[in-house]
Amino acid sequence: MTLHSKTLSSDTWPAFARLVEKHNGIFGGCWCISFHLEPGENKQYAGRYRELKEARVRSGRAHAALVFDGPEAVGWCQFGPTAELPNIRSRKEYDKGLQKLPDWRITCFFIDRERRGQGIATLALREALRQIARAGGGTVEAYPEDYTDEKTSNSFLCSGTLGMFEKTGFQKTRKIAMRRWVVTRKVSPERSLRPRKRSPTRSY
Repeated sequence: MTLHSKTLSSDTWPAFARLVEKHNGIFGGCWCISFHLEPGENKQYAGRYRELKEARVRSGRAHAALVFDGPEAVGWCQFGPTAELPNIRSRKEYDKGLQKLPDWRITCFFIDRERRGQGIATLALREALRQIARAGGGTVEAYPEDYTDEKTSNSFLCSGTLGMFEKTGFQKTRKIAMRRWVVTRKVSPERSLRPRKRSPTRSY
C-alpha cells in the first residue's frame, strides 16, 4: 500500500466521482454536498447533488484532501473556509455558544469500505491541515464524535473521532450534542507564505 494525497480539483474529480459512485452516492446520495448548503436547501436541490458538487469543485469552491492508492482515490477529508461550509451538525446548539467563527472548518471524512481501519482518515486529516497551511493557515474547527470504548456504525463517524483530532493537536472547546464536540487548533501558514522580516536599516 503506497498512499499519497492530492487536492480535490478538476483534475482529481474523476477519481473522486468513481469512489462516490462505488458507494451509491454515499450516505443516501449525499455526494458530500450537504455541508455546502444552508439548512433547508437539501430538499430544494434533491436529485442534483452530483451536479452541484462537480460545479463547486471545478470553480474552486469545494476543498478536500484526497488520499490515493495508485490511480484510485480511497478516501478524503473535506475542509474549507467557513463561508464555503455553512451547514454543520447540531447547528442550533452550536450557534447558542458561538463567539467567533473560525477561518476554516473540517466537516467530514469518507473512506472506501474496503480500506477502513488502515489509518486513511488520519492521513487525510493531516493532509487537509497541510493544505490549509499552504492556503495561509488560521483557526481550524471540527465537530468530531466521542465514542471512546464504544462500537458504533461508521455512518456516525463521518465527522471523525474525538481521539483522532486530539492526537493531531486539536483542543476540545465545547460540547454541542451528547457525543459531539467542537474542537479547534491554530495552523501556521506554510513557511514560504509567511512575510519575510525586513532587515533593520542601518544609518551611517
